Amino acid sequence: MHGGGGGGGRKRARIEIIPLIDIIFFLLATFIMVSLSMTKNQGVQVSLPTAGTAASLGDQQEMEKALTLSVNDKGDVFFNKEKITLAQLPMRLQTFKSTAKDPKVIVNSDAAADFKHVVAVLDEVRRIGIAKVGINTDKK
Repeated sequence: MHGGGGGGGRKRARIEIIPLIDIIFFLLATFIMVSLSMTKNQGVQVSLPTAGTAASLGDQQEMEKALTLSVNDKGDVFFNKEKITLAQLPMRLQTFKSTAKDPKVIVNSDAAADFKHVVAVLDEVRRIGIAKVGINTDKK
């Protein structure tokens, strides 16, 4: 007979923390991947032209701060999602430039849009003095 402790050597139940940490990291990684894949485009829906060198315009927060100017196939100009005329554009751009500390403009143009409308929009942006201009395209 063994002397001493009368409990019969029962092991105390422990909570294993390693599998819990694995699950937490898996959930964290999943959450990050899902939130990164939810891209937010503030412009109207246009079918973008394709380019072999389509580059991303920086991270998602940068894109959300940028102003989106869209030109559809009929030649209509949209300031984010609001339809405006080309005559209203300079005043709107001036206001945007004075409120944003680092103004960025993204031009969305329909592939079927007349190029003269796109050039007119780009010209106005340059005349106001906004240097950071990106043209949104689809990758080939």
